[in-house]
Amino acid sequence: MATAPLKLMPRPEAPTDGAGLHPLIAVKLWENPCWFSFRINYLGLHFNLPVYGWIEQRYGLMRPEYVVLYALHLRDGIAAKDVCASSGFPKNTVSRAIQKLLRRRLIRRAPDQRDRRSYVLRLTAEGRRILDESVPPMVARERRMLEVLSRDEQRVLSNLLAKLVADTPNWPSHLGEKEEQ
Repeated sequence: MATAPLKLMPRPEAPTDGAGLHPLIAVKLWENPCWFSFRINYLGLHFNLPVYGWIEQRYGLMRPEYVVLYALHLRDGIAAKDVCASSGFPKNTVSRAIQKLLRRRLIRRAPDQRDRRSYVLRLTAEGRRILDESVPPMVARERRMLEVLSRDEQRVLSNLLAKLVADTPNWPSHLGEKEEQ
C-alpha cells in the first residue's frame, strides 16, 4: 500500500539576519517539515532550561517538585491526579515529588472533604514563600521572550495557541492512528 506524498504546509521565511543561530538549529527551525513543533520545542527549551536550572540551584527543587508547587500556586487544594493530568508527568514521578515536598514541609496533605478516601494538597507558608519569590522572574522571562511582538501580535499568538490547545483532545494518542497528512 503506497502512502500519499507528504504535503508540507507553507512556512514563514527565515529571518534575513539568520537570527545568530547555529547552522543545524537554523535548518531544524526553517527547513523542516515539522517546523511548528520544532519551533515550539525550541522556545520551550529557552524558557524551561534557564528557569528550572535557576529554581534547582536556588531552592534545591527538581522540575517535577516545582511543577507540583506551581500547580498548587495556581489552584491550592488539588489532588495528585490533577497534577498528573495537567503536567504530563507520570503518577510515579509526581508521587516522588510530593513525598519530597512533604518531607521539606513545602506542602501538606489533608483528607478531601468531599471524598474522605482521597487527599488534597496545600501549600505551606514556606512553599508559598518560594513561589512568591520564583514566579516574578518566570513572568519576566516570558515577557522578555514576547517583547519582540506587538500587543496585537501577542494577542493573536495567544488566541492561535489557545485554539490549538483546545483541539488536543481530538488528536490521535499514538503515531499512525489516522494521522492526516
